[in-house]
Amino acid sequence: MQIHVVQRNQTLTVIAQTYGTTVNALIETNEIPNPNNLVPGQTIVIPIIGSFYWVQPGDSLWSISKKFNISVQELAAVNRISVNQPLQIGFRLYIPPRPKVRAEFNAYVEPRGTSVSPELESSARKAAPYLTYLAPFSFQALRDGTLKEPLLNNFPAIARANNNVLMMVITNQEADGFSDELGRILLNDIAVQDRFINNIVDAAKKYGFRDIHFDFEYLRPEDREAYNRFLRKTRDRFKREGWLISTALAPKTSAEQKGRWYEAHDYKAHGEIVDFVVIMTYEWGYSGGPPMAVSPIGPVREVLEYAITEMPSSKIVMGQNLYGYDWTLPFVQGTTAKVVSPQQAIQLAAQHNVPIQYDYQAQAPHFNYVDQDGKRHEVWFEDARSIQAKFNLMKELRLRGMSYWKLGIAFPQNWLLLVDNFEVVKRPT
Repeated sequence: MQIHVVQRNQTLTVIAQTYGTTVNALIETNEIPNPNNLVPGQTIVIPIIGSFYWVQPGDSLWSISKKFNISVQELAAVNRISVNQPLQIGFRLYIPPRPKVRAEFNAYVEPRGTSVSPELESSARKAAPYLTYLAPFSFQALRDGTLKEPLLNNFPAIARANNNVLMMVITNQEADGFSDELGRILLNDIAVQDRFINNIVDAAKKYGFRDIHFDFEYLRPEDREAYNRFLRKTRDRFKREGWLISTALAPKTSAEQKGRWYEAHDYKAHGEIVDFVVIMTYEWGYSGGPPMAVSPIGPVREVLEYAITEMPSSKIVMGQNLYGYDWTLPFVQGTTAKVVSPQQAIQLAAQHNVPIQYDYQAQAPHFNYVDQDGKRHEVWFEDARSIQAKFNLMKELRLRGMSYWKLGIAFPQNWLLLVDNFEVVKRPT
């Protein structure tokens, strides 16, 4: 497939004619929310096999072949030209598709309230064909070693129907968030710990979970080794059942990194103990902070490049946000930005008639607008370019895969590009 960036005054008719497709195909595949009012800077994924490239000043057949990792001979042959033919600026070349890479994909799904909404269940059904794992969030550990279950509804059935591994996400969350005291009890009180592990096994058998995933955050630094011992103990127990074990890790850039989120997460030990880790490479821009890209490519790369010095890249799953934020300006500490999906962000830009900018250093789209009350806003979100940049990084570092936080947020271009880049690993029972 090909990513097209809308230019000023372009229409879907012109874009469809350029690529030899139809307006309806563009609208349906991208679920375009503003077909009659395209925004400059908006991306559209063109549903074609392979892609097109228009010759730029200074290009040669050799330089283009290097750009797309294809031989000069193949590029010339598929375009029915001579390898020695001079290229005119603006000449259109067809670039054949490249081989897909096998990778694993997970998505967390977080039911809230007293029931699973039809929209959230529908989102899980739509995403499941593209996933290796489906992860209802979350089983909350209690201080006596019992578990508070999440709303599961039809998620186990959806996972079975799509050959997804049902991931049992277990957290040390309490009413006020992640609790270091709860973590202390679970990791150090052996009687409670044994009860906790037995309850995990019982619940996993009851619902058909095949990966046990610990998302223990804000643990005490002094519980680092206790956490490692706990993971070894649970790994040995779960392996007897034929299950995988995985963990969620804070985005570190060194083993000595200070801070409540980081110190108890031992990358090297987790890499040795568990089957894979999900590194939470997002939330640089977050709801309670100043406006910026949620997952800027530079910091994401820095975390992942450190991670592969501590564990095999085949055990690393990159975390990826499906959402963006809309901040009211000027930013005031204590205020909270509004979550927006990529689709909602496009609608906002169209509604306020502002172009979408692209930060090439962060590899993220953004724009500013003024609302009906005269308040200024800044929006950062994800688009086809930003997710393709992450897919390219995945392939460059040869990572195991990607994990999405979270389903229920519309980003159709992600799924279009996922299947264009990867063969999704399935793990049928």
